[in-house]
Amino acid sequence: MATHPMNPVDAAWYHLDGPANPAVVNALITTERPLAFKRVRKVLEQRLLRFDRFRQRVVEPKLGLGTPHWEDAEDLDIDAHVHHLAVPRPGDDAAVRALVADMASMPLPSGQPLWQAYVLDGVGRGGALLMRYHHCIGDGLAMMTVASALFDRTARAAGPLSTSGAPVPESAWPAPSLLQTAFDVARRPKQLLDAAALLTQGGQALVKDLLKPRDSISPFKGDFAAPQRVAWSAPIALETLKAVAWPFNAKVNDVLVAALAGALRSYLERRGIAGRHDTLRAMVPVNLRPAERANALGNEFGLVILELPVSERDPLQRVARSKERMDALKRSPEAVAMEWLFNLFGRGPKPVEDLAQTLFGGKASLVLTNVAGPQRKLYLAGAAVDSMVFWVPHPGDELGMGLSLMSYRGQVRLGVIADARLVPDPEAITAAFEAEVRHLTSLHARAVARRTAMRRRA
Repeated sequence: MATHPMNPVDAAWYHLDGPANPAVVNALITTERPLAFKRVRKVLEQRLLRFDRFRQRVVEPKLGLGTPHWEDAEDLDIDAHVHHLAVPRPGDDAAVRALVADMASMPLPSGQPLWQAYVLDGVGRGGALLMRYHHCIGDGLAMMTVASALFDRTARAAGPLSTSGAPVPESAWPAPSLLQTAFDVARRPKQLLDAAALLTQGGQALVKDLLKPRDSISPFKGDFAAPQRVAWSAPIALETLKAVAWPFNAKVNDVLVAALAGALRSYLERRGIAGRHDTLRAMVPVNLRPAERANALGNEFGLVILELPVSERDPLQRVARSKERMDALKRSPEAVAMEWLFNLFGRGPKPVEDLAQTLFGGKASLVLTNVAGPQRKLYLAGAAVDSMVFWVPHPGDELGMGLSLMSYRGQVRLGVIADARLVPDPEAITAAFEAEVRHLTSLHARAVARRTAMRRRA
């Protein structure tokens, strides 16, 4: 069988699987009407399998030395990957959460291409597709390329792709992730620094991260169990977030980070431990993908460690602190240095990668990522897509929770996945996030009303 080398960074992600938290991305697409299973199966077979990685299995090198490689799965059976399930009645959010959590708790079958799809019936009045794929196949931007091939712009275009394999026109898709676009300088540091300066500053950034004390004890760190729990928020309009950000000269993602910090603070208070922690840090991916590889699969991002302002009581001050810390990370070469580290450890055997997890895993408590999805209405197998949400894995031995933000049609949703023993109620976090955004919006509206009244009196 034909084999293909695996990028060392992808190999590092392949080896990040934990016994209780596989490095698998889970994504849920809901549709306005039920999905026809045979039609979805045909779309996946004709469109998803045009990407090599979805037709290939991972094979470890003999004696465990060197990086794994991709091997063409000539015996691929599409029916081993595409499944049909009914959500237990009443088919509400709680029932869907329970089903997704069960799926997310399981590793992907080994010895075959690392993806699974589940067409779900009985999801309210509509339908849903749950996609699962291993992170070694690609990062968030890579998966947007895959998604652009799966979705249509009209209900009538659910047949096979044209012979050119052209995806949905680029105008349907936004610029890269909201969080990623916030790190404008970090995204292209290689263009801003010469090689020597980048090497020096990147090394200094890694040393600084290594010298950070362990993140404070919280419900997000501890011994993992096998079950996962998932939740997602109601949609929040991006225009609402922009309005809150404007007085601070901030970005939408600054407000999102502040709202998340407020939600996590509320959750800690609810658990009775607010004020007993000094820090709460998140690992945040930063896009480093060059323009010429915009449509390629694989992982091309670095990581930065973001300190969330959970100790700040004032919601508006949390926005200011979030902007301040995000701005500082824009100027840091930390993301590139982390990508180098993944490249280095990905070339070695798994025990060497485990050492890297030990060195860096304790510096943070959770993963925070954000992917910008399409901003116009799309269709899957003839059915209009109503919502998109995904759950980023939190691999390793220290990161107990993954927070994922995804926008679609001018709205953003938060997805939370966490170890069931540590965070048995992630829906409390999504509810607190929604409440925090409402509070920030209310504070902004009152401030606008005060300014308007003062101008009238003047």
